[in-house]
Amino acid sequence: MSAVPRVAAPETRTGLVRRARRIDRALAEHYPDAHIELDFDDSFQLLVVTVLSAQTTDRRVNAVRPILFAAYPDAAAMAAAPREHLEQLIGPLGFFRAKTDALLKLSAALVERYDGKVPPRLDDLVTLPGVGRKTANVVLGNAFGIPGITVDTHFGRLSRRFGWTDETDPVKVEHAVGALFPKKDWVMLCHHLIWHGRRICHAKKPACGACPVARWCPAYGEGPVDPLTAAKLVKTEGPA
Repeated sequence: MSAVPRVAAPETRTGLVRRARRIDRALAEHYPDAHIELDFDDSFQLLVVTVLSAQTTDRRVNAVRPILFAAYPDAAAMAAAPREHLEQLIGPLGFFRAKTDALLKLSAALVERYDGKVPPRLDDLVTLPGVGRKTANVVLGNAFGIPGITVDTHFGRLSRRFGWTDETDPVKVEHAVGALFPKKDWVMLCHHLIWHGRRICHAKKPACGACPVARWCPAYGEGPVDPLTAAKLVKTEGPA
């Protein structure tokens, strides 16, 4: 494989913005079906499954979701759920006692403060038990269509690999990267980076030789650059 040119340094602010947007456009072409990989029917379901997704996979949460919401379809029902039954339903996800406690407190807060509805405002969402900026932005962007940046492990890792920011604090990453893109692009930007991080730009061994944005990536070469070797590292779907 011919060498892929590395990003010239130092890079101007204008150059950084242009390169960042080129990367996003290329990822959009490579992942035309990118979307949130948690299943949900409404804002309450999305809030709950996002809380449940901590320290487990989206696929496992999706497997539990139907029976969970068949039993407790809204905040009022879940707030009144017997703890033992709720623990049983979400047991396969691990940390079920802590997650049950989180769901009971979260549902009760929704009932007490917002008449059982999920508020479509960041400032309100982050006051709910167990809800931080990451979870709030997932809900705002995917349930309400309100622009927000979800800084999960993949988004943070790729933002630094791409040289968009040196920050490690999620809130600082959110603001630094958000400044590079129009707000209308924020939600899909998150999907593009998360899909790329799960499928090609892995934490320990990125598949550099199979990367659609290698030409704009200053971290090119951290993983195998040989196309055949890199192709073996590519995952065709999100985590099992």
